[in-house]
Amino acid sequence: MHILLVEDDKLLGKSLQRGFEERGFQCAWCQLGRDAIERAQHARFDVVVLDLMLEDMSGLDVLEALRRSSDGVPVLVLTALGSVEERVLGLNRGADDYLVKPFAFAELLARLQAVVRRSTAPAKTSTELTAGPLTLNIATRCAQRDGHQIELTTTEYKLLEFLIRNSDQPVTRRMLCEYLWDANWEGVTNVIEVHINRLRAKIDRGYRQQLIQTVRGIGYAYRTK
Repeated sequence: MHILLVEDDKLLGKSLQRGFEERGFQCAWCQLGRDAIERAQHARFDVVVLDLMLEDMSGLDVLEALRRSSDGVPVLVLTALGSVEERVLGLNRGADDYLVKPFAFAELLARLQAVVRRSTAPAKTSTELTAGPLTLNIATRCAQRDGHQIELTTTEYKLLEFLIRNSDQPVTRRMLCEYLWDANWEGVTNVIEVHINRLRAKIDRGYRQQLIQTVRGIGYAYRTK
C-alpha cells in the first residue's frame, strides 16, 4: 500500500511515517497542502491520510483538489476537529472516512485497509457471500455452515456481513458500532461484545475452527485460515 500522508505536525508526521514503513507500506509525507496536491498529480497513491488544519491552506481545499485530480483515490481525514458538524462537512466534501485525534494507530491501519478494499473491490451481483466454510445469503439474511442453516437477527446479520467483507483483517469495536448503529457513534463500545458472543454461539460453537477471533488491543477478525 502506497500512502500519502499530509500532516503539518512534525512529531506526529514522523511517527506515522515510521509506523507505516515498519509495517511494510510506502509512505510519502508532506507538511504543506500545496506539496500534497503536487505529489498526488505526479504519483499514484492507494490512500491519502489528510489533516485538516494545515499551515498553508485548508485541508478541505486540499481534499477538493485531490478529488479533482487524483482519479478517485480514497481519503481518510485525520484531525483534531471532532464535532458532528465538522465530521459531516468533511464527509460531504469527499472524505471516505474520518478519524479524530487522539487515536490508536491500530485503528488507523484498520480503517485505511478498509477504505482501500472498498475502493478496489469489484462490484458484486451475487446474492451470496462465501468465506471459508460459511456462506451468507444476502437476500434471506441467513447463514449456512457445513450444510446447517443458521438463523440470524438483523444485528447479527449486519455484524457478520461486515466481518466477512473484511475477512482476515482486524476491525475495531468502534468501527463495528458505527457500522451497526450510527456513523457518529459516541456510546460505549463494549456493547459489541454481547452481540459478538451471541453470533459466535450460532456459527462457531461445536466447531474446531473458530471463525470469529479476538484481536487483542484492537477488536475482532473473521479468519478463514
